[in-house]
Amino acid sequence: MIKTAFITGDTNYFYKVMSFGLKNTSATYQRLMDKVFSHLMGKCVEVYVDDMVVKSLSHLQHSKDLVEVFTTLRKNNLRLNPEKCIFGVNSRKFLGFMLIQ
Repeated sequence: MIKTAFITGDTNYFYKVMSFGLKNTSATYQRLMDKVFSHLMGKCVEVYVDDMVVKSLSHLQHSKDLVEVFTTLRKNNLRLNPEKCIFGVNSRKFLGFMLIQ
């Protein structure tokens, strides 16, 4: 993120992570998510900016899908905030829509 660098009297600073207050940050992040999960989008994962849903028809398949999602995240050096993760729900609101098993 060298384009977000700033200089003080004696030091140069730059962000190590993307700052979401910058212009076009959401679009840039969405492009990243589309690229990272391109092989899973529409099959078992839906991603919109910072919301992600892993969907499966059975518990066994869901476990396999989660492993694939976590592997993809790890491979791309991405992390999830565990406080915002919810697992094992049959219904949940996503982008204003109620998703039901």
